[in-house]
Amino acid sequence: MILWLKGVIFNVTTVDLKRKPADLQNLAPGTNPPFMTFDGEVKTDVNKIEEFLEEKLAPPRYPKLAPNHPESNSAGNDVFAKFSAFIKNPRKDANENLEKSLLKALRKLDNYLNSPLPDEIDAYSTEEITVSSRKFLDGDELTLADCNLLPKLHIIKVVAKKYRNFEFPPEMTGISRYLNNAYARDEFTNTCPADQEIEYAYLDVAKRMK
Repeated sequence: MILWLKGVIFNVTTVDLKRKPADLQNLAPGTNPPFMTFDGEVKTDVNKIEEFLEEKLAPPRYPKLAPNHPESNSAGNDVFAKFSAFIKNPRKDANENLEKSLLKALRKLDNYLNSPLPDEIDAYSTEEITVSSRKFLDGDELTLADCNLLPKLHIIKVVAKKYRNFEFPPEMTGISRYLNNAYARDEFTNTCPADQEIEYAYLDVAKRMK
């Protein structure tokens, strides 16, 4: 997604993790994709890969993707952890509290998406903006913050519906607007796995309730 937004030509190679090719195992033993190589150096940490791409593929030739507002980087950063606890839990008596924790994290994200950013507020306007109309976390363009959060939100949407019959509440209009805007962008939809692949990946992770 980052490479697409940077305007770089690239190839995607998919790998069966149960039958890893020998050259892949030699390249980064004990680690799973994604990783990248540059000048013979292997980078396996996703955050380090993001930082590296932002540094190497820099303006004026490539667009800057770092958010303008630092808060955008941390918005929704606990949502996936709460989802993981919720989906892996096998106990019915613990389900309600774990769902509440997930909803609380989602509500916090929704509030951020609905709160106007400083540059949306015109100091000279008589009209007071109370709800943001921006498309993404940091404004109307996708940034590194979105590359990090959007795939996770999409996984939550697909997996929670399939295995827990859980859906994002309709009153969370910020999240709804955010996802709809993302689904309208090729950079996101064409780099997302198919829903069936996501469901299959979580087949053994999503614990059956007892």
